[in-house]
Amino acid sequence: MKTQTKPTNPKNGFTLLEMLVVMLIIAIILLLTLPNLQQKEKIIRAKGCGALVEVVNSAILLYEIDQERTPGSIEELISQGYLKEGQNACPNGSAVTIVHGEAVAQ
Repeated sequence: MKTQTKPTNPKNGFTLLEMLVVMLIIAIILLLTLPNLQQKEKIIRAKGCGALVEVVNSAILLYEIDQERTPGSIEELISQGYLKEGQNACPNGSAVTIVHGEAVAQ
């Protein structure tokens, strides 16, 4: 009766070449997507500034309704509780000010 022998060195893993190919594919995907993400970040910051200006305009209207006068500055809106601290600057770094009763990003 013959007994069958099992191979002494079965291959149960990835070869170095297979791992390098996978890493190369991941690197190519990252190189293709990162510039697109950076471009979208600029667009998001610009739209965020526009949204913040609209929030400040709403706070100005609320202030005018409550106080029956136009606020002189953003700091006045913050001190009275109409805006939170930090809402006087856009995400892109532009300052928000009040000009002729309306919020403007400068």
